Amino acid sequence: MLDRFEDSDPVLELTGESGRYELVVEQQALPQPARHTDAVLEIELVDEAIVAADYKPAESKQRISDAQNRFDRLSKRPPSDDES
Repeated sequence: MLDRFEDSDPVLELTGESGRYELVVEQQALPQPARHTDAVLEIELVDEAIVAADYKPAESKQRISDAQNRFDRLSKRPPSDDES
């Protein structure tokens, strides 16, 4: 998953055989439609270099929707004693 950008470089959060870790890559290493935060990709690495990257648009859209729903729930102010 594309977790965030540091300067203009994407930082990927990867899950693999050795657990979870982060990898900073160049934007050109990713497919054009996957160059946004929360993009879900299936990536093949060789010596920490991307040799294949498959963008998962449906999974990315669901992840973004889930995050927005969590934010919306958390941003709602609980009722005060007067409003209960």
